[in-house]
Amino acid sequence: MTAQRLHTVTGATNYTGMYIAQLLLQQGHRVQSITHHHPNWGSPFGDRVPLHPFNFDQPNLLRQTLEGTDTLFNTYWIRANHKDRTDQQYIEQTRVMFQAAREAGVRRIVHISITNPDPESDLPYFQGKGQLEDALRDLEGVSHAILRPTVIYSAEDMPLNIIAWTLRQFPVVLIPGRGKYEIQPVFVEDLAALAVEVMDQEENLEIDAVGPEVFTYAMLIKTIRSKIGARCAVMPMPSSITYLAGKALGKMLDEMVPTRDEIRGLSRGLLVSRSGEPAPCPTRLSEWLDEHSDQLGRSYAN
Repeated sequence: MTAQRLHTVTGATNYTGMYIAQLLLQQGHRVQSITHHHPNWGSPFGDRVPLHPFNFDQPNLLRQTLEGTDTLFNTYWIRANHKDRTDQQYIEQTRVMFQAAREAGVRRIVHISITNPDPESDLPYFQGKGQLEDALRDLEGVSHAILRPTVIYSAEDMPLNIIAWTLRQFPVVLIPGRGKYEIQPVFVEDLAALAVEVMDQEENLEIDAVGPEVFTYAMLIKTIRSKIGARCAVMPMPSSITYLAGKALGKMLDEMVPTRDEIRGLSRGLLVSRSGEPAPCPTRLSEWLDEHSDQLGRSYAN
């Protein structure tokens, strides 16, 4: 196989998809993206990565977009039901995309899932991820790699930066329960590198894409507080109170803060690998924080 193969990345203008697209370009591959991102909004890649609409309601157009694609990297997801976007809609749309990929002759799908997915879970996010893994296993004629990250971090945005911003801004920060449940963060560049690494393999793979360090949630918050030099108190609180406090903060910021289901998933320890396998992503969060603590959480970003 040559380095000039075409690969399709969902959401290449955003976060995980952006890092995957960037690495593919660095390796000399051709990349396109299917995305909700409007071309007039601009792209970090300019015209190097053509942007196409998802066209979930027109599967033939989606299939045409995917024709000639060697590997489809799927990062498409929604956090929770929000306005006109629902978990069930997300599941059905992703199934349409998988089928379109098969009909277009896509060789391989690298799918970003979540640790501990369960198609029977009472938590819609973990349930949906489990159902889509089942759909991918049932897809004939296309090999797949399922990567299961936990909380993905980087310097520019996403949960870690929000936590740091909160620790810098408030004298008291609440954590759900006693914070003894575990979490195993993964660096976004490690996740992207793993996704690109497994694209050339032919066998079906399922990998917990996690970093090497496991923290209790309380330990994670206190580690970030120490690294950035914040002086706030970290206070355990019943999950219901933590949720209400977060909801009030969300209204103030006009942002979607952690939902009840997200707090439940965290509190149940679902954001840690239970595979028993060595962590495939090498970056240690504690060491990464030493290099990035000065800029982390200086401004709010989500």
